[in-house]
Order: sequence, then C-alpha cells, then structure tokens
Amino acid sequence: MGGPGDPPEGTPEGGPGGAEDEYRSVVFDESFVRAARLQEYSAEERLADHAPAVRRRSLLHRGLARQAMILVLLIAVAFCTAVYMGVRHPYDSAQAPHPVGPLRMTVIPLAPQGEVPGGTDAEALYAHSPAAQFDVGAEGVPLPAARGTAHFSDSQVMAALTTVKDYIVRSSLYPEVLTGRTAAPARALVDSDQLAQFDQSFHHPAADGRHAATGWVVRLDPSRARLADDRVRVQGDLRATEADPAALQVSADHTFVYALRPAGAVRERVSLFTVRRALTFRLTRDDLRTHQVQLVTASVEAGPLACADDSVSYLRPLLAGQTARPGSPAATDPYTAETPTSLCGTLATGSQPRT
Repeated sequence: MGGPGDPPEGTPEGGPGGAEDEYRSVVFDESFVRAARLQEYSAEERLADHAPAVRRRSLLHRGLARQAMILVLLIAVAFCTAVYMGVRHPYDSAQAPHPVGPLRMTVIPLAPQGEVPGGTDAEALYAHSPAAQFDVGAEGVPLPAARGTAHFSDSQVMAALTTVKDYIVRSSLYPEVLTGRTAAPARALVDSDQLAQFDQSFHHPAADGRHAATGWVVRLDPSRARLADDRVRVQGDLRATEADPAALQVSADHTFVYALRPAGAVRERVSLFTVRRALTFRLTRDDLRTHQVQLVTASVEAGPLACADDSVSYLRPLLAGQTARPGSPAATDPYTAETPTSLCGTLATGSQPRT
C-alpha cells in the first residue's frame, strides 16, 4: 500500500517521486539559468513541428536599414533644394548686377538762322511760342502709371520713375544748378560708381563724349545770361521697361524752355532758350534702395547757340537781338579714334516765338 499521502493508484508517472527521480542528480547553477533562452512558440509553429513561422531580424540589421533610408531621403531633399535655389534664387547668375558703365553723351548746339527774337515780357513770349501749352516746372514731368514687370513689382517701378523724375527736376529746374553755382543736388542722385566721371566732367570738362558737364545737367553760362522767369516751361514723358532681371530702364524725353536776360541787366529784352534732353537711365535694386540712378545715354539739343562756342562746360545762349557768329564746330580728325565728332544743327524758325 502507498503511504498516507499517496493516491490509491500509486504515484503517477511524471509526478513527484516518479520518473523525474532520475533527473534529481542534475544540478543547474545560476549562470546556466540566466543564460537560458526562453521562447514561446506560436500555435502555427507548434503545428509545424516547431518550424519557425516568421524569420527574425536582428536589431543591428534593422537599424542600418533605417539609417540608410534616412540618408537617401536627406540627399534627395538637398538635391531638390539646390535645383530650386538655382532656378529661383534672386541672386543667381542671370540676375547678377552688371558693372556700371560710363555715361555716353552728345551735346548738339542749334544755331539760329537770323536774329534771336525778344520781348519785354516773358509771359507774352511763351504765349506766342510752341511752349504756350507747356506745364510749369515739375508739373511738366508727370509720372505715368506704374505697371510691374516680370521681375519687378508695381511699387519698384514707381520708385524708379520717381527717382528719375527727381533727377530731371534737380538737373534741369533748380536755379542754383542752372546758373552754375553748384551741381550737388543732381550729384546726390548719381550712382556711386559714376561719381568719378561726374566730378571729372565738372572739374576737367572735355568734348570726348563722356566728360561734358552739360551732358549731366542744364548749365547756363552765368557771365552771359540769367533767368528772367523762374517759371520754366516743360513738356515730356517717362517710360519704364525691364532691361534685364537685375535692372529697370527708364527713358526720359523732355523739352525745357527758359526765359533769359543778359547777365546783370534789369530792363533788357527777354528771349527764350530751348533745351531738349533725351536721357536713358538704369536702376538696379540697390539703386532703388538708395534712391540713385545710373545714366546710360544723354542726348542734348539746345539753342539758340553759336556752333563755334564751347558747349561742353556751359551752354552759352544767344540772347535777344543777337545772331550766330560765323564759325564752325571744332574740327574732327577721322584718323584719330579719340577725336569725337563735332556736331551742330540749325534751329528751326518755327521754334522761335513770334514777335
């Protein structure tokens, strides 16, 4: 019989005191137990005789794959960014500012065909001349509607037009500039890269097509004439276009009519003096920011003048009752490239006031 704690059928196989008695001599130390790997098989693995149902990937392999994917993504983003900046960046090579070139100018004196007409009253002369309908002063330099271009906004175009108008007013209407006392108001608006040319034109004027003071401003010889009326008559227009992605171009074409008397005279007769200025300006984004201009070309026609007189440093008007002295412009040497072509025209009779 079994003991008091044994079941009636005896000790079952595999129970305490049964078949496991043969393993009691096997001892598992602590290091063996800790190193043991426990794995619970899935139902599918148990049905398939413990065949692994899912391939296990090591942590190292998964980490490397993730890093490689991130690296490829970063390279793709960097490449797309470089392409975008190359196409859209505002300072790419296509929009790089061009170097500022020198102003190219032409000053053409217009000689009268007879005696210069005059009168006692400037208003009467204006009323009987082609300038009768001209506006007075800066009102004759109106600003057109500003329309944006491919690379410049409406406000930038308006800024360019406003800056050019400011230069035209300062260089053609300021009394201190007209009488030759100073050129500072106009100089303040000239791009810094053209200041050396500007200063040389006034300190050492030359008839070389680049250094005539009268190409930059309207400058009357103060020893010969003075203004009889500050209300200068003006007519003309401004046009703005895009020269290139980096700059705007503004074309200005204005006619100015001045009433003059001989210098030092009070009651001498008044005559009219006409100057037409066709100017081309270039304005970069830096010029718009600093409120300055680059002058590209200047074509000036003025009269009545004598062809033989020097019109480089000052315009020397012929006044009421005077006629052009015999003489020709300075000689031109076709064998010397540095010698500029001297030009002179004839002032049309219809451009003079009827007295």
